[in-house]
Amino acid sequence: MLAFDDTGHTGGALRRLNRFAGMIALCVAWIVIIAAPPAVAQRGGTISAVLVEGNSRVEPETIRSYIELRAGQAYDAEAANRALKALLGTGLFSDVTIRLEGSQLIVRVVENPIINRVAFEGNKKLDDDQLRQEVQTKPRTVFTRAKVQSDVQRLVEVYRRAGKFNARIEPKIIKLDQNRVDLVFEINEGATTGIRRITFVGNEHFSDGTLRGKIRTSESAWYKFFTSDDRYDPDRLNFDKELLRKFYLSEGYADFRVLSAVAELAPDQDGFFVTFTISEGDRYKFGKIDVSTRFEGLNVEAMKSLVTTREGDWYDADMVERTINAIAEAVGTLGYAFVEVRPNIRRNKDKLTIDVDYNIQEGPRVYVERINISGNTRTLDKVIRREFRLAEGDAFNTAKLRRSQERLQNLGFFEKVDISNQPGSAPDKTVIEVNVVEQSTGEISFGAGYSTTAGILGDIAVRERNLLGRGQDLRLGLSLGTKSTQIDLSFTEPYFLDRNVSAGFDIFRITRDNQKSSSYDESTLGFALRGGWPISEHTRQTVKYTLRRDEIKNVGSNASPLIRAQAGRTWTSEVGQILAWDTRNNRLNPTKGWLLRYELDVGGLGGTEHYVTNKVDGAYHYEVFEEVVISFLGQAGAVVPVKDSLRINNRLFLGGDNFRGFQIGGVGPHSGGDALGGKYFYVGTAELSFPIGLPRELGILGKTFVDAGSLWGAEEKGAGVMDSKLVRVSAGIGLQWVSPFGPIRVDYAVPLRRENFDKKENFRFSFGTRF
Repeated sequence: MLAFDDTGHTGGALRRLNRFAGMIALCVAWIVIIAAPPAVAQRGGTISAVLVEGNSRVEPETIRSYIELRAGQAYDAEAANRALKALLGTGLFSDVTIRLEGSQLIVRVVENPIINRVAFEGNKKLDDDQLRQEVQTKPRTVFTRAKVQSDVQRLVEVYRRAGKFNARIEPKIIKLDQNRVDLVFEINEGATTGIRRITFVGNEHFSDGTLRGKIRTSESAWYKFFTSDDRYDPDRLNFDKELLRKFYLSEGYADFRVLSAVAELAPDQDGFFVTFTISEGDRYKFGKIDVSTRFEGLNVEAMKSLVTTREGDWYDADMVERTINAIAEAVGTLGYAFVEVRPNIRRNKDKLTIDVDYNIQEGPRVYVERINISGNTRTLDKVIRREFRLAEGDAFNTAKLRRSQERLQNLGFFEKVDISNQPGSAPDKTVIEVNVVEQSTGEISFGAGYSTTAGILGDIAVRERNLLGRGQDLRLGLSLGTKSTQIDLSFTEPYFLDRNVSAGFDIFRITRDNQKSSSYDESTLGFALRGGWPISEHTRQTVKYTLRRDEIKNVGSNASPLIRAQAGRTWTSEVGQILAWDTRNNRLNPTKGWLLRYELDVGGLGGTEHYVTNKVDGAYHYEVFEEVVISFLGQAGAVVPVKDSLRINNRLFLGGDNFRGFQIGGVGPHSGGDALGGKYFYVGTAELSFPIGLPRELGILGKTFVDAGSLWGAEEKGAGVMDSKLVRVSAGIGLQWVSPFGPIRVDYAVPLRRENFDKKENFRFSFGTRF
């Protein structure tokens, strides 16, 4: 308790205490004022003007369009904040500030520079064009750091898919005048990261080696420098999982599953270890097989004949799919537009059987509303549309859609063809989306090689298979060999006058050295006109006219008198036709399908030569097992003179490529060791093609074959002419390699039955390259 006295001591202490408290209060007030953020009123004074500063390329009105605040409005901090975010979100500016000075709203911007050039340095594995397609940053666009960082990540991913997991990419900016920059991606590709080992866990019925042969990814090896399958690719790994599933389903393992597919980078980062963990499950057989339908008048028994699955056989999902396609196509040809074949599958786990009922029913009635085509920057739309088996307004048919895709791929114009259907404007309409990736169709090729027929040879050819994007084919070629020389110019218009009729011409000059077989040289100069049209999906008719000049010269001094009598020059005016039925799945390397062909040539519409030639040939290919194909081929023909005798250049010859084990012209009539040719011939071949245990990616196949045939009917008669109808037979083995350097074929054949005057030849070798 304080006491007040007259001395004033207590009162003085109180005054000092009050002064001290006042000073503390004043300090606290100053601290509060200094520490507090500058007060921005949520709603301030009225804005008199909105001023834009720092812009040189973007118009002020464009900038003001992103700002809600206008002259005459009250300042709002939230609205200013929204404008700041909107301007930065355009990507046009690297910095934006908005402030209120007095009554003026000042918007100051720093514009992003314009990209003058995008360049790549240090890239060897992938060229500039490939990288340029992957980046979003383009010349004459606005530079943003976010977009460049996104491009860097994309390029890193592209390099990883190319097996370069150690690739490092650093973007560099070179500043130019007028707020422009050059963007340079400096690339250190690093070493290629391959697949060291592929292993499988859980496989009991198939070895690791067998399963490695079923997937696309392969282990790295020294000889795999022409493939990228030995590099880690996540998408390819997913595809491999599907390939494994299809393989096991084709072998009857209906419960098969891929539990995981893991790729681990080696500690030294020099390769990946890929491990597939699988569960095989039990193996099933086909149980009861049946075909049912609700279509009235449809012959079910006829459809059953198309079923390839048999009760008691091991279950095969591929055979089920082939049966579905065969039934759907057969029913479609009978006029049923909306067909759907559903396999009702019932699995009996206790008996390990699978019952299959192929139910033929009416699918949803869907029509093609529109066909959209994209990706064709060079090829005209009409070139793509004319290959379609469907048109806008047609009933949708999956078989015809699949055939359309095959026809587009067979053109050779596109690297990739993707066709899908999307819902249309109504439930009964669909839109077909066609996306193509074009590839180069222009070729300039240089060739070098050797063949038993032509000897050492070299050739050069210039060709454009899609001239001006119209699908036209133009080729100029020159081939020089020790035994044969040829120069030719050809042009083909596949749709003449926009009709489904092909038209073309050929101009050619050919010289051949026949000294070994017949002791003379031959030269031919001429041209041909041709046209063709389809009769049905697999049947085609071709007509042609040929005018040529043939000359037999350089007849050897030791040649047969019959050959010397052939020396001289002749003119041939010939019309012909070819009728062909072709269902082969691939024209170059077929594994299934038929080819039947009839050819007729008539010489005598002018010229000096008069004859009629008939030829028929056929082929059948069947895949017995995977990659094991048996082929049966046959050919027969006859040439008959109409007026004068038949000269040697119009006769038939047998041997060489068309009858292995014998020289060119080695089979048939001879005189004094010279081949005379004949009027009648036939030859048949049975050939088996099979893998020989080497990695699939090498593309080497083994061949074993038997040839049988004969040539007879010499034009000349006399004691010195040797002629026989005896059936000649040869057998042999061979290797075929479609190498990166060109096709290589080696055959070794032994004549098992021949005449004494026939000329044999055991080895036939051909090699060629184009680069």
